[in-house]
Amino acid sequence: MRRARDIMTKDVLTVSEDTPIYVAMQLLVADHVTGLPVVDREGTLVGIVTEKDMLTLLNNDRIGHVTAGDLMTRDVVSFLESDDLAEINKCLKEKSFRRVPILSDGKLVGIVSRSDIMKAILRERRG
Repeated sequence: MRRARDIMTKDVLTVSEDTPIYVAMQLLVADHVTGLPVVDREGTLVGIVTEKDMLTLLNNDRIGHVTAGDLMTRDVVSFLESDDLAEINKCLKEKSFRRVPILSDGKLVGIVSRSDIMKAILRERRG
């Protein structure tokens, strides 16, 4: 049985709550990702900010003062690194999420995206 730790991306780009939203937006665009985990100084997951969240900024006069913390989702669905990949796959199929954070002792240790699961399926097929 495969676990989250077996396929998760470990080098995860993150931001803090006080990161200016323009900086977070530039990271999304430059790194071709669709969401960023928001962590505190200790690496504890506090939220996630996505490109969908940022779409609310069109025609926003206050955009220069908006931070990742202002737009992030705080109630984040996450999994443990020991969780079964089938459970994560089911979540990603049933929800509109493109990725889920992976935690160990409350700290962000990775992320599993739809793309990560597709890569695992292809590796398995190749044998």
